[in-house]
Amino acid sequence: MEIDARFRYYFQHPWSRLIVAYLVTFFNFLIFAEDPVSHSQTEAHMIVVGNCFSFLFNKYPGLGWNILKVTCWILAIITGMLAGKFIFHRQLFGRYLRLKMFREDHGSWMTMFFSAILFLFIFSHIYNLFLLMAGSMEPHMVTEYMGIRNEVFMKIAAVGTWMGDFVTAWMVTDMMLQDQHYPAWGKAARRFWKQGNNRIVLFWTVLISLTSVVVLVISTDWISWDNLNRGFLPSDEVSRAFLASFILVFDLLIVMQDWEFPHFMGDLDMNLPGMSTTHVKVKLPVCKSIFKEEYHIHITGKWFNYGIIFLVLILDLNMWKNQIFYKPYEYGQYVGPGEKIYTVEEPDTLRNFNHSTLTYAWRSTNIDPSTNSTYVEQDMFLHSRYTGASLDIKCLAFIPSLAAFVLFGFFVWLFGRFQDSETFTENQDKSYERIKRKSPSEYSKEMGVTPEEMHATMSDSLKRSGTPILLSVDGPHFGATPSTNSTISMETQETHPSIVIDDAAQEEPAVSFDVHKLSP
Repeated sequence: MEIDARFRYYFQHPWSRLIVAYLVTFFNFLIFAEDPVSHSQTEAHMIVVGNCFSFLFNKYPGLGWNILKVTCWILAIITGMLAGKFIFHRQLFGRYLRLKMFREDHGSWMTMFFSAILFLFIFSHIYNLFLLMAGSMEPHMVTEYMGIRNEVFMKIAAVGTWMGDFVTAWMVTDMMLQDQHYPAWGKAARRFWKQGNNRIVLFWTVLISLTSVVVLVISTDWISWDNLNRGFLPSDEVSRAFLASFILVFDLLIVMQDWEFPHFMGDLDMNLPGMSTTHVKVKLPVCKSIFKEEYHIHITGKWFNYGIIFLVLILDLNMWKNQIFYKPYEYGQYVGPGEKIYTVEEPDTLRNFNHSTLTYAWRSTNIDPSTNSTYVEQDMFLHSRYTGASLDIKCLAFIPSLAAFVLFGFFVWLFGRFQDSETFTENQDKSYERIKRKSPSEYSKEMGVTPEEMHATMSDSLKRSGTPILLSVDGPHFGATPSTNSTISMETQETHPSIVIDDAAQEEPAVSFDVHKLSP
């Protein structure tokens, strides 16, 4: 089964990718401005993530309970990362589902992150069990309530989605201006972008300046959306639910529009956004008396570019949930004339409100003795509306995002998996030689030189011979992407790296990092 070439040409065209990426940023701002929850003064709550936040940052009982709580969430993080690496990433995504995008170590950090969230949620309930057995500890039990106001949490979420969506859009822009899949597109812009350090300077200048402005506007309420739009095309809970659903669709489209989706197996020959390198690698200190291997944190291009999107999906899913199940009373709000929403900001009212006092009829006819004015005059008026639509109507908004998730999974399952018939075969060309890499101590004993010195010596000798070569240094910690279809090897992380010398004709010697030692 193949995807129509004409459809792919337009679907993955740079203009299509740029429009989708920047529309997501705009839509996130729009829903933040229109969402009445953004102005709620009640305590924020969020399924799963709220439990993790409360588990880590608040509701500490004191004394020995603090030690127990810290021990529990440290064990949860360690267990989650180990389970994410060896169970979810290696066994589930690798050996069972055989997903190409998770081959070898690709995507392992993202998997470990989400696995850590899952185990924090599980261990929070184990911690609650200890509190329950102790008795009289209900105020300190971990729940989905986060201990901060919805207004504060939504501002944090707005900044987070801005950082995620705009950084992703800016990264897509950087990739479009670097790549040559559409050579007739943006020739002048590409020449300027690649000239000198223009791309690096512009990337960080635009990102830092716009982010500073956005954070200032969101955190200080410097600009009020209700004062700007003055009720122009006000939204209701149904339209906001559909908007949140289409944001989820666009998040997935950004990933699906990539030229290498869904396998992401092509070699990334372009620099990472805002950097002059094609990869990010951090060397971890290890005890050489115990471990002979060198360990690195290596972030590959595709996970660097799109990993943020999967984090933003958490916040966007929470936004969608808020719109589907939104009821004004639960957020300290009520509906006035014209189905407009009012937000209560007075703390005493929020502590003691009930269904009878949190209505427009009561608050517009009763006077606050401390201010000698009606309660409604102290409340915030919003142009957003609440029509009381049924849950069945609002759930229709789930159809677009559900279709996008199904389509995403379908393409990954159909095109992004190693098939049973796909096996890795050794290169039949006998003009290569594999040299097993040994530990530095073994090199010093047997050869008297370090691996780096040997690499430099081999490169110099081959250059002096005048023979065109391709020198590939392989290693499990590089985590680069092989360009050939092959099955996943779960033993690659345990094998030693190797150096591959190929006599294939090249214009000049090139150095690439790749892992080729695969097995069915």
